[in-house]
Amino acid sequence: MGRAPEPAACAPDSASASPPPAAPHVCPSVSAWPPGRESMASSEEDGGAGNGSLEEKESGKAAAPRRRGSVTTAWLIFYNITMTAGWLVLAIAMVRFYMEKGTHKGLYKNIQKTLKFFQTFALLEIIHCAFGVVHTSMLVTGVQVSSRIFMVWFITHSVKQIQNEDSVILFLVVWTVTEITRYSFYTFNMLNHLPYFIKWARYNFFIILYPVGVIGELLTIYAALPYVKRSGMFSVRLPNKYNVSFDYYYFLLIVMASYVPLFPQLYFHMLRQRRKVLHGEVIVEKDD
Repeated sequence: MGRAPEPAACAPDSASASPPPAAPHVCPSVSAWPPGRESMASSEEDGGAGNGSLEEKESGKAAAPRRRGSVTTAWLIFYNITMTAGWLVLAIAMVRFYMEKGTHKGLYKNIQKTLKFFQTFALLEIIHCAFGVVHTSMLVTGVQVSSRIFMVWFITHSVKQIQNEDSVILFLVVWTVTEITRYSFYTFNMLNHLPYFIKWARYNFFIILYPVGVIGELLTIYAALPYVKRSGMFSVRLPNKYNVSFDYYYFLLIVMASYVPLFPQLYFHMLRQRRKVLHGEVIVEKDD
């Protein structure tokens, strides 16, 4: 699916000689995608590319926030700037192509190398989680990133006949806007200079982008089904020496069906996050 908003990391208070307040200041926090990573359009675990641990922020439970080393911080800033720039390049290429050609036909073929590079480069976010560079769920981040890569490599790359479908351009536009907003949010947040517009965009754009991205992804997978069924790609038929069968066509049907229960849960979860961050609401979620 698409990626969900995450809480802004609280910047440390500046040094002061004045006595501490009666009650400690607690920064509002929010929690997390399965397919989406955004992919189902665009949802993501908090802090996936640069923020602190959610558990450390909630309710002031942590005695002291974890601090990153200067090298780690510099790397994360570099990574997020690079990803912001990469998706900006992709956006400019898409706009330029459409202005020159007057059609989206052939657009995917024109920008596919840039798209594949930067979307695959996002695998580093799983490594960040694995080595504790960011304090977030490796499982959720892995699902987010791998779902996007699935759409890029195992759908649009593998089934070339669908690359000119309107639905492909639909989810590409959603991804591009989402990622520019997301990575710029991370970058400014880590530099402690987060413009309000970036924060506002991070927690408002998804209201439209998330369902539109989901529709684009579902329509793209649906368009690929006839070609997958005819070609038998990625399928394993019996008999074979391993006595195992796999039908990629039915696998895609299962993937599409998984959007039905996941989308409402993720979407309303993101709306709760939005209220927490933008309006400071304290929302107690019941345990399952």
